[in-house]
Amino acid sequence: MSNYSSDLLRLLETRGFIHQLTDAEGLDALAARQVVPGYIGFDPTAPSLHVGHLVSIMMLRQLQKAGHKPIVLMGGGTGKIGDPSFKDEARKLLTVDLIQENVASIKRVFERFLTFGDGPTDAIMVDNADWLDKLEYIPFLRDIGQHFSVNRMLSFDSVKLRLDREQSLSFLEFNYMILQAYDFLELSRRATCRLQMGGSDQWGNIVNGVELARRVDGTQVFGLTTPLLTNADGTKMGKTVGGAVWLNEDQLSHYDYWQFWRNTADADVASRLRLFTDLSMDEVNRLAALEGAEINEAKKILANEATALCRGADAAAAAAETARRTFEEGASDADLPTVSLGVDGLNVVQATTGLGFATSNKEVRRKLSEGAIRVNDAVVSDPALALKPGDKLSFGAKKHGIVIA
Repeated sequence: MSNYSSDLLRLLETRGFIHQLTDAEGLDALAARQVVPGYIGFDPTAPSLHVGHLVSIMMLRQLQKAGHKPIVLMGGGTGKIGDPSFKDEARKLLTVDLIQENVASIKRVFERFLTFGDGPTDAIMVDNADWLDKLEYIPFLRDIGQHFSVNRMLSFDSVKLRLDREQSLSFLEFNYMILQAYDFLELSRRATCRLQMGGSDQWGNIVNGVELARRVDGTQVFGLTTPLLTNADGTKMGKTVGGAVWLNEDQLSHYDYWQFWRNTADADVASRLRLFTDLSMDEVNRLAALEGAEINEAKKILANEATALCRGADAAAAAAETARRTFEEGASDADLPTVSLGVDGLNVVQATTGLGFATSNKEVRRKLSEGAIRVNDAVVSDPALALKPGDKLSFGAKKHGIVIA
């Protein structure tokens, strides 16, 4: 552990948020001396953010808890391009109207995690379309473009990955890193922002912004990234066969959201409690030390705490009760996850993967042979078994779903 003097860096390090810092000593001194406004950007590429964004959201929450000012930057401008970082191909370009609809939909979730207002440590939300849409091309090239080396831009891993695979990287996408750096410069001027945070894949973009603020305005600003969060098996957190784990309730039911956390692997419980709950570290360490069947109690607490933060305490309580009734009393409930029969029908293998209970057809067939899959509480073994609306599919003792028309 480092000997940080600021509450901010001590808190972030203790809970596992720090991967890289541009100037740890300088940021530590600044945070110990004054309120530090810090931002993270979110591009509105869908109507909801997903759990992959949750580390960033929780980091803004921790920033505010430590007495500093969170800035939520909505990418109404950069969303018209899409971040090419570590993508195999260009994002589909969104219309202006769709971007605005997505921004309005995404905004709601932040009000659950942050306190907004006009006070010195109250969160604010801004949109980079406010300045990016007004840029004039030639003045921007002259004033900002001169500070970027194409040679260096080509050396970034996010760019090299596409080029090494001989996949097209458009000039439009290539400009994204310049615009993100310009965001930091604008926020430094408009909101005295001194810190940009983000995932480890954003390191190059963040460093660009730090250097641009120094070169253009002579302002010292800082960058901080979080570790890439993976599951114990090495897979990316939040990626499931059933699709993204959305934060908005109109994209994913409260029960499905609660169940995602309840199904956390034993080896991941400690890190998830540190990053995604407000529990004290003493309580986190106590729960993480549980073994055997007792670890399931820690998972329920994780599910309750994480769901209460994102969806509210009532939603967490309702989801926990649905789970209790389903698992302990065998009751069916409308809040259970569902899979649609579709026009071509659905067999037990397709339903199991469609619900996200298994990662492959091969895994489903193995579980069928082990007697671990039930339909309407009866053990089934035929992978071609056709299902009908209202059938309840159970995968092991903990995962249950309903087939709908």
